[in-house]
Formats: sequence, structure tokens, C-alpha cells
Amino acid sequence: MTTNPVHTDGNAVPPLDDTLTGLLEDLAGIHPGIDLLRDGIRLIALDRLTTDQTQTLAATLAGSSDGTDVITAIAHLIARLTNPHTNPSLRTLPFTQQKETQHHGEQALFALTDDWLHQHASEASAAISSY
Repeated sequence: MTTNPVHTDGNAVPPLDDTLTGLLEDLAGIHPGIDLLRDGIRLIALDRLTTDQTQTLAATLAGSSDGTDVITAIAHLIARLTNPHTNPSLRTLPFTQQKETQHHGEQALFALTDDWLHQHASEASAAISSY
């Protein structure tokens, strides 16, 4: 992983590190919706943000105490995609495979909406406003 310097020429926003760049490249072309998410992540990561914007984005991405954040939305999307009642393509699978798929989707929903997961982003957001 390449580390970026804390200070850049003219206090410019540094380029993406190798890890995030690689992740975004690996996600290319899977689905137009994923491409839109990739573009949004890149836009946010390279934008010159204010502290207020940074605080809001940290909470909006994963730190909302009421579940109004991107990670929670993704968790519900996973549950929807893995449920044969809401994704007709799964109905072609054997019943036991449908149920196993749905079960794992429900487990992903549970894990991604766990308060502990969101606590760190929430605390990061709160730390910005505490000064």
C-alpha cells in the first residue's frame, strides 16, 4: 500500500492510495449501478471537503445512529437481492439453495447493521465537531 504524505504541494488533495484505486478498478464493469457507486466514492475521496462536509459524510456513509446511512442501505440491498421473494432469478434454484442464499443475505443484513460497525464512523464524525 502506498501512503500519501500528510502535506501536499499547495495543500492539494492527495491522489487515491493503491488500495482504494485497486478496489475501484476491480469493481469496474460488474453492473452500471456499481459503476455509479465507484464514481461517487472516487468523487468524494478526491473532493476538497470542509470539516462540516467531512463530518456529514462520515455519518452518512456509516455512522448514523438511526440507520440512515449508506452501509445500512447496502445491507438492505443485499438482503433484497438474496431473497427469492424479491429477486425472481433465485426462484430457479433448488428450494434448499434458495433458503441458504436468503439466510446468508439476512446474516449480512444483521452484521452490516450492527451498532458496533457504525459506532466508529459516528465517533469520527462527533470528534470533528468537538473542537
